[in-house]
Amino acid sequence: MRSHLLNDATAESYRRSVTEGVERVAGKLAATRGPFTGVTPAELAPALDAVDLDRPLGDSSAALDELENLYLRDAVYFHHPRYLGHLNCPVVIPAVLGEAVLSAVNSSLDTWDQSAGGTLIERKLVDWTNGRIGFGPGADGVFTSGGSQSNLQALLLAREEAKSTDLSRLRIFSSECSHFSVQKSAKLLGLGMDAVVSVPVDRNRRMQSVVLAAELEACRAEGLVPMAIVATAGTTDFGSIDPLPEIAALAEEYGAWMHVDAAYGCGLLASPTRRRLLDGIERADSVTVDFHKSFFQPVSSSAILVRDGATLRHATYHADYLNPALPAAERIPNQVDKSLQTTRRFDALKLWMTLRVMGADGVGTLFDEVCDLAAEGFALLAADPRYDVVVEPQLSTLVYRYVPAAAVSPEEIDRANLHARKALFASGEAVVAGTRVDGRQYLKFTLLNPETTAADIAAVLDLIAGHAEQYLGETLVHA
Repeated sequence: MRSHLLNDATAESYRRSVTEGVERVAGKLAATRGPFTGVTPAELAPALDAVDLDRPLGDSSAALDELENLYLRDAVYFHHPRYLGHLNCPVVIPAVLGEAVLSAVNSSLDTWDQSAGGTLIERKLVDWTNGRIGFGPGADGVFTSGGSQSNLQALLLAREEAKSTDLSRLRIFSSECSHFSVQKSAKLLGLGMDAVVSVPVDRNRRMQSVVLAAELEACRAEGLVPMAIVATAGTTDFGSIDPLPEIAALAEEYGAWMHVDAAYGCGLLASPTRRRLLDGIERADSVTVDFHKSFFQPVSSSAILVRDGATLRHATYHADYLNPALPAAERIPNQVDKSLQTTRRFDALKLWMTLRVMGADGVGTLFDEVCDLAAEGFALLAADPRYDVVVEPQLSTLVYRYVPAAAVSPEEIDRANLHARKALFASGEAVVAGTRVDGRQYLKFTLLNPETTAADIAAVLDLIAGHAEQYLGETLVHA
C-alpha cells in the first residue's frame, strides 16, 4: 500500500495518474453539450448504492472509469454558457494549476513551520486586497473557507469590540436582502437570530439608510447596543449594493462596527471600469470577499479583511503544541493566530497564480463582461411582454418572472414559474435559479460566465416560456 503514498519514489506514478485524470476531465469539458444531463436522484442512487467501499478497485484507471459513471457524466458544469443558476463561476486555468500544486504539496496554513513561503504568499495577497479596498497600513486579514465563515468571524470581532457583558442588548442591522449567514452567525455567537434587525430596502433592493438611521436611534433610546451594521455589496438575489458612504457615516455616528459583505461584489475591486460602485468600502471595519465568485477561482477561496489588524486578536488562542506565546513574541508569522480554523488549505495560491499570469485587470475585465451582459439581458427582459423583471442590475444578476398574456391567478403563475425551472433543469438544456420576491415565485439568472451571450439568454427565455405555457395549457385542460 505504500506505493500509493506521494513521495520521491512514486513521483512517476503520481505524474501518470494525475495526467490521466486531467485528460479525462479535459475530454469531458470538450465534449459537454449542456450544463447538465437531467439525471434524477432516483436514477443515479442505485449506481452509488452498488459500490462496496470495502472492496477497492486497486487501480486509478478503473477508479476513473467508475467515476465517469458516478460523477463526471452527470456533474453540473459551470463552464457551460447556459449554466445561469447560482453564484458559481467558471474557473481560470492558472487557478486550477494552483489547485493542483497546493493539493500535492499539502501545506497547512496554520503555522509557519507547516507552510513557510505559503504563509508569506497569503499575507502578500491579504495586503494586496486591503490595498484594493483602500485600507491603511494597519490592516490585516486571513483566508477562509467562504463568505459564511468570513461573515461569522467579522461579527465575532464586532461582538468583542462592543465590550458588552450583556449579550441580550446587542443588535446587528442588515438589509432584508442580506445573506442568511448574518442571522446564522448571530445564533452561533450566542445573540440569537432576534438580535438581527432587518432593514427594509428600496425599489432597487438597496438598504434604506433613512430607515437604518431611525432603527439605530430607536436602538439607542431603548438602551440597546448597536453592535454592527452589515452592508451588502452584491446581494445574493439581486446583486444590489447598499449605499456604503451613508451607512459608514451612520456606523461612525452610533459607534457600530461596519462590516461589508462583498462576497459577490468583490470582483469590482479589480474592475477597470466599475470600482466606483464600491466607494465607501474603505470606511468599513471589516470586509468579506469571495474570490471563488467574481474572481473566477475554484472553491474555496475567500477572505476576511479588517481595517485594524489588532482586532484579529479576538480569534487568537495559544496552544503549547502549535503556536505558543513565545514564538508570537518573536514575531513568527503563524496565521492560526488570526483564523477560526486550525488546519487550513493553501487556497491563496490559486489567486496568486491567477494574478501572476493574468493580472488584476485581466480578472476585472472578465467580471466587467458579465456585468455588461446583465445589462443586455435586462434590456431583453424589459422589452419582452412575457416577462416581469424586478430591478436593473448593478452587477450580473437578473430576477424575473414569466407572466402569461391570459388572465391567470398569481398562485397559478407561481406554479408555472416553478414548473418551468424544474422542467428546464430536467431537460439539461440550461440551469436557472429561483427565489421569492414579495411573496411571489421568481426566476433568476446569475451571470458569471463571459462565454454566455445575449443569444443564450434569449434562447433560455424562450425555453422557459415554452415550459410555462405548456404547464398552463395542461392545467386548463385538466380544469
